[in-house]
Amino acid sequence: MTDVIEVTGLTVRYAGATALDGVDLRVGAGEMVALVGANGAGKSTLVKALSGLLRPAGGTVVVRGRLAQVPEGREMFGDLTVDDNLRLGGWRNGRHGRDTGPVYELFPELAVLRRRRAGSLSGGQQQMVAIGRALMSRPEVLLIDELSLGLAPMVVAMLVAHLRDLHASRGLAVLLIEQNARLALELCERAYVLESGRIAVHGRSADLARDPRVTAAYLGGHVAAP
Repeated sequence: MTDVIEVTGLTVRYAGATALDGVDLRVGAGEMVALVGANGAGKSTLVKALSGLLRPAGGTVVVRGRLAQVPEGREMFGDLTVDDNLRLGGWRNGRHGRDTGPVYELFPELAVLRRRRAGSLSGGQQQMVAIGRALMSRPEVLLIDELSLGLAPMVVAMLVAHLRDLHASRGLAVLLIEQNARLALELCERAYVLESGRIAVHGRSADLARDPRVTAAYLGGHVAAP
C-alpha cells in the first residue's frame, strides 16, 4: 500500500519549546487513520505541519496527492451562503470546481439550505458544509480536525455515517485528528496516540481499544510510552 502521508522524525519547536519530538506517522492510500490526544498534546501543530504552515526543526513531511482540510471549529464564512462556501472549496478547479451537486448528493440535508447564510446553521450542519467544502477540491487525502467538537452525540453519529459512506464510495484516505478516542477507534482501522509531542502508542484500533495505556486516555489520564 502506497503511503499518501509519510511523516518521519518530525520535530517542531516554538521559541525553544519542543511541540513535536520525533513523530513518525503513516497513512496509506484509501486508509482511515486516527490521531488522538488531549489538549496540548501537539495535534494542532501536526495539522499545521501537514498543511505546510510550519517549517519543522527536523524530520520530513511528505503528502502524495491533493490534501484538503476540514478545520477545527469549521471556520465558516458566516455571511456567505452554503452554496458559496462550498464553491470556495473548488476555486482551484476553475469552472469544473463549481458543481456543488455531488456534495448535496452526499449531504441531502444541505440541499434545502443552499441559499441560507452559513453562519445561521447549526453546528452539525456547519460541519457538513466544512466537509463538503473540502471535498470540492477533489482531494486524495482528507484531513479532519476534531469532527465531534461541540456537537451532540446524535449529530456526531450522523456525521460518522456520512463519513463511512464517503470512504466506502470514493476510497479517500482520511486522517482524523480527534480528542474523542473512543469515536476515533471505532471509525478508523489504525490509530496513533499523541502524548506531550510524542507518539506514545500506535497500531490497529481493535488492539489499542484493549490496551491499558489507551484505556487511560479515555479517562483523561496519562498514556505512558512502552
